[in-house]
Amino acid sequence: MDIDKIRSDFPILSTTVYGNTLVYLDNGATTQKPKCVVEEIEKIYYTTNANVHRGVHYLSQKATDLAEESRVVVQQYINAEHSREVIFTKGTTESINLMAHSFCRQFCKEGDEIIISAMEHHANIVSWQLQETIKGIKLKVIPINEKGELMLDEMKKLISSKTRLISITHVSNVLGTVNPIEEIIEIAHNHDIPVLIDAAQSVQHMVIDVQKLDCDFLVFSGHKVYGPNGVGVLYGKEKWLNQMPPYQGGGEMIGHVSFKGTTFNELPFKFEAGTPNYPDVIALAKALNYIKNIGLDSIKSYEDELLQYCSDELSKIEGIRIFGTSEKKCSVISFLVGNIHHYDMGMLLDKMGIAVRTGHHCAQPLMEELGIEGTVRVSIAFYNTKKEVDRLITGIKRVVAMFG
Repeated sequence: MDIDKIRSDFPILSTTVYGNTLVYLDNGATTQKPKCVVEEIEKIYYTTNANVHRGVHYLSQKATDLAEESRVVVQQYINAEHSREVIFTKGTTESINLMAHSFCRQFCKEGDEIIISAMEHHANIVSWQLQETIKGIKLKVIPINEKGELMLDEMKKLISSKTRLISITHVSNVLGTVNPIEEIIEIAHNHDIPVLIDAAQSVQHMVIDVQKLDCDFLVFSGHKVYGPNGVGVLYGKEKWLNQMPPYQGGGEMIGHVSFKGTTFNELPFKFEAGTPNYPDVIALAKALNYIKNIGLDSIKSYEDELLQYCSDELSKIEGIRIFGTSEKKCSVISFLVGNIHHYDMGMLLDKMGIAVRTGHHCAQPLMEELGIEGTVRVSIAFYNTKKEVDRLITGIKRVVAMFG
């Protein structure tokens, strides 16, 4: 990969912060956007701004074609069997909320069980907790070991005749652990249990083939995959989506409306009520094609090397504790140094132009499991460099020196 060429596609990386060139290591929260994505949004509003699907005039037809072509781009990116299995949402959070509402409404009754894990993002916890109140379902939690890995033997013990779904993250946004989702899916399917994969932290780092994985559902966000904010994806096998009721009501998702009753549209439109965020849908496709042109295999190889370099250099710092030491990790390192509070570390690094994430990372149950309040999190993208890692290490050492 030509890193200099890639970095030139992201003007924000040349930003000066407190007199220093920005080192952006908060990619797990949101990635920066290449010029082609931003330019695509501008182009849409200046040349193709019209509501999609319901207009017969030229602009509406053109916008509709671009939006549906973008659905095909997503289909091909994750290798879904049909483009109608791709539902556009506001992001991973809305995708999981849609799943929790519609899946539980159709397939769950009081006392039925959903299995999640101890390392889940709040979106994959609270959405199901709401259904505990509404439907009377119960959550079961897969524990983790001291390395931050799922304990699959314990997961097997959690499965019962009342288990209706396993909803699991592919990559932990705190620990960086790459979960063995192939094995989880195989175990679940042996019990006729569907599986939802939260791919918010993996779809930008590695090849995902939903047909090869045989997952039943998969979700991700545009803004974490170099695309715009406010757009995301829910993939679902057609056999499941056809049975699930709509999440929201309004325009587009209907077949026929009368005061006597309403019929619903076919997939995928049944789950896309109202005017869709078609400019960002089209820009998301631009981002996915940008990644494909670089090559996900090349991206993974480069990021893995950079992650290992960063881990090795961090481990040399006296008093450091790294949370998540699985051999299979991706893009994320969370740590604390001595008794230095994570907020103090983050704020002082910021004064050196280094952007990291601090706090509980929307994973408070995991923090409780680890016995801490929060961490400093470094999250890597393909536009980061070893020189930036070196600046991070130098910055951390300066902070440690300040605290004596």
